[in-house]
Amino acid sequence: MKLIEQQNLTPRQIVAELDKYIIGQKEAKRSVSIALRNRWRRLKSDPEIREEIIPNNILMIGPTGVGKTEIARRLAKLAGAPFIKVEASKFTEVGYVGRDVESMIRDLTDIAVNMVRLEMQERVKERAASIVEEKILDILIPPVRKKPSAVNTSGREVGFNPDTASDEELNERTRERFREKLKNGELEDRKIEIEVDSKKTPMMQVFGPQGMEEMGVNLQDMLGNLTRGSRKSKRTLPISEAREVLLEQEAEKLIDHEAAVQEALERVQNQGIVFIDEIDKVASDSSATSKGGGEVSRQGVQRDLLPIVEGSTVNTKHGIVKTDHILFIGSGAFHVSKPSDLIPELQGRFPIRVELNSLTEEDFFNILTQPKNALTKQYQAMLESEGVKVEFTEDAIREIAKIAADVNRQVENIGARRLHTILSTLLEELLFAVPDDISSGEINIDNAYVEKQLSDLVKNKDLSHYIL
Repeated sequence: MKLIEQQNLTPRQIVAELDKYIIGQKEAKRSVSIALRNRWRRLKSDPEIREEIIPNNILMIGPTGVGKTEIARRLAKLAGAPFIKVEASKFTEVGYVGRDVESMIRDLTDIAVNMVRLEMQERVKERAASIVEEKILDILIPPVRKKPSAVNTSGREVGFNPDTASDEELNERTRERFREKLKNGELEDRKIEIEVDSKKTPMMQVFGPQGMEEMGVNLQDMLGNLTRGSRKSKRTLPISEAREVLLEQEAEKLIDHEAAVQEALERVQNQGIVFIDEIDKVASDSSATSKGGGEVSRQGVQRDLLPIVEGSTVNTKHGIVKTDHILFIGSGAFHVSKPSDLIPELQGRFPIRVELNSLTEEDFFNILTQPKNALTKQYQAMLESEGVKVEFTEDAIREIAKIAADVNRQVENIGARRLHTILSTLLEELLFAVPDDISSGEINIDNAYVEKQLSDLVKNKDLSHYIL
């Protein structure tokens, strides 16, 4: 809840942040930005009506590779919200062997607990770092223990040993010198022996009727707790690595685990985002003439999803989670089935429908040039790590975009994922030659190079099917 208040972004600001990574799809961005802002509005509203305000879940409709998952993932990152992506086709209705729909909430809660723990560890990092520094110094220069000195009735010390005092002083001065060396990074490669907690726990996963999966998780935790704590092992590591291990251990000791769990539960219930991909795969095909067992199973998954999306309580190993204010974003291509093929009750729980557009040639050009994580920038960064600077001309990028649009039109529309196959094929020869044949220098990828590498593949329809 605290994080929503900190990330006080307006819908326009949220769209501007999403634009840095996702090209086009303005309608989808507007819908999710309003949904995110509405959460902030709910938390600021009158407490009497706050519980009555439920989120408007979103159904994204569009072909693969147009940015459905990326929009939801970036939105969650922007809000610092617990986020989980699940495939609807992985779940089964009660009575079938497989994952029950409640497991998505249990997994989301685990993610939130880990997220809050990491944040809390970050808050106590400075305190943990000073403790770790003392521990490393204790290993390098063990402290000299002071001997208790006797005091007589007149107040004068009896049995004072100047040799002991000088040893303590010498020890302290040596520790201070080593402390300076540690701070200056002069001892990073020196190896020390440290005691680490053993993290090995018995692995167990139980699939079965509803509730059995959670029982399996609890059994695993119980068995882990029986052995955890008492098992420690010694490892010899360079100080640079030992510091990281000790820092994690000390930070873990300093955080309040009970408070972390409570904060995580609060965050899941008020900020959680569940992205249900492939929701069209559990919709019954209205054009199908035969109604087989698969149809029954698909409708069963929808019926099980309904109470979770409507708002119910789910038992997790961390506590009870209410799903009333979790934001659900459904997504599917809906090539075979239609949104109206979902059961009416589930349709009603996804009131906002957003259709994402297929990507055009201009979209592909923008995808390759504008986002912070554009594919061209990724390849440039990888090759620059080996001393080779690669530049793409505008003509080359336009040609790549044209080829991607043509292949999507002629073979199969897989959206922006087509750019991955085309760029990997285009740069395969160069990536293989570096660093053996090309160890440094600048390389320009121009229109001629693109045509040379890809023109034959594009012209040969059979090769396009298999390679691009």
